[in-house]
Amino acid sequence: MTFDASYAKYIDHTVLKATTTKEILKQFCEEAKEYHFTSVCINPVNVHFVACELKGSDVKTCCVVGFPLGASTTYIKAEECREAIENGAQEIDMVINIGALKDKDYDYVKSDILAVANVCHPNVALKVIIETSALTDDEKKKACEIAVLAGADFVKTSTGFGTGGATVEDVSLMKKTVGNRCRIKASTGIDNREICDKLIEAGAVRFGTSKGIKILKGE
Repeated sequence: MTFDASYAKYIDHTVLKATTTKEILKQFCEEAKEYHFTSVCINPVNVHFVACELKGSDVKTCCVVGFPLGASTTYIKAEECREAIENGAQEIDMVINIGALKDKDYDYVKSDILAVANVCHPNVALKVIIETSALTDDEKKKACEIAVLAGADFVKTSTGFGTGGATVEDVSLMKKTVGNRCRIKASTGIDNREICDKLIEAGAVRFGTSKGIKILKGE
């Protein structure tokens, strides 16, 4: 299979493990610049380093917030987001309060997202992670609706730390729910072109993966 650079625009080159070192971060940044991925997605502690490494390139710095459980208080999520942006983050991937969603405390879920959206906008894109593997279909739809109402630019399937990753069925359901009101990011378990093509057809426009080079090379 031949190299195909067209997949690069979909990829957030993702490195979120607790064992991530500066050497690993530098490698991911160099790869992202070489292959022109959309962003490098990292934990808050690494934002400044990555933003410096990517300076002058076409690759964005993406930071997770309230990660991976979504169980931080709203104040902490907003402050974490603010500090990440001050350190150079250009996109934010936040985790919803999953317990509050299951409690049907929808006002809390919305206000939690809105607090982060207000910090992000108008200059920084906000992706809202709903952790599909933890939700029923009705909960997935409700989470997407709330995210749209709170100003999300994307809804995202997974953290990579749950019990499952992106599925075509979930992306299709999310797309049917949000329509053109926001975009879809699929993450976790995306490691070949076949699944990429299916997820794109279902409605995804961004992938969270560490396998971007493998995908471009068709391995």
